[in-house]
Amino acid sequence: MIRKSLPIFAGPGLVRFSGHEGPVQYAIQGDPARLRRGTARLRGSLTMAAETAAEAFRAGEGVLVLEDGSELRAVMLAHTAGGGDVFIELRI
Repeated sequence: MIRKSLPIFAGPGLVRFSGHEGPVQYAIQGDPARLRRGTARLRGSLTMAAETAAEAFRAGEGVLVLEDGSELRAVMLAHTAGGGDVFIELRI
């Protein structure tokens, strides 16, 4: 079965989670503007300082604010120890 690959939407954003608010670079597979309430979700990653990435992963969830000001709930799925990337799942 061939699956259509989703476009990557990337840019600067802001992430908020327990005890932290700061800038990040995001890369999202799929168009965040098409995301609707409910069980629909997109996957992506956040890039930030390694220490902050570890804190974000430990927090488990937060909010990603995109360039256009829209806010998405972010569930932190995975983190590479010592790295600055956190893999996320996004919902409205």
